[in-house]
Amino acid sequence: QQLEALLNKTMRIRMTDGRTLVGCFLCTDRDCNVILGSAQEFLKPSDSFSAGEPRVLGLAMVPGHHIVSIEVQRESLTGPPYL
Repeated sequence: QQLEALLNKTMRIRMTDGRTLVGCFLCTDRDCNVILGSAQEFLKPSDSFSAGEPRVLGLAMVPGHHIVSIEVQRESLTGPPYL
């Protein structure tokens, strides 16, 4: 139920190799892999979408064992952009 609340939300995933992926959360699988839609890859960690030059990936599968952190974008325009 907690994952259902995150469906179609924009999230930022930081990976063990330093890359950051930003995209729309679509689903997970039994191995804890995360599927993102409209995903973009940032080679250096950033605190905003505009920092760095993103590479457009489209649909991306992120292996669960490579995930360091997941942040979900806030709905509100006030406050920090991620929870």
